[in-house]
Amino acid sequence: MNWLVFLLDSSATNQASNYLPIGIQLIFAAGFVATMIAVSQWLGPKRKTSDKLENFASGIESHGDARQPMAIKYFLVAILFVLFDVEVIFFYPYAVNFRELGWDGFAAVVMFVSFFLVGFVYIIKKGALVWED
Repeated sequence: MNWLVFLLDSSATNQASNYLPIGIQLIFAAGFVATMIAVSQWLGPKRKTSDKLENFASGIESHGDARQPMAIKYFLVAILFVLFDVEVIFFYPYAVNFRELGWDGFAAVVMFVSFFLVGFVYIIKKGALVWED
């Protein structure tokens, strides 16, 4: 029963001393990370060979310049996929709660789908998904 009194007593839960263990843990964690980095720099091997200084790209030997122009269509399709994929996620809460939301919820979803379709028609009209150039 004492825990209930503690939870209901707002003056006991809003004291700065209650956050002291969290602060100590954060300081200890930051100190531990800094110490481990310093010790690995101090004790670790320092053999710099030409093989170690080369760029590593998944075991494939690199050749050529990485600054070659790339078609923007790849990025555009990726961004559009993420955009429309994230919008579809918003249908899940409606599907779970469609009875509680009633007609107001239905109107909100119809408005959301209409914005979704207007954006899709705009993308089609602009030719964002046309690959032949």
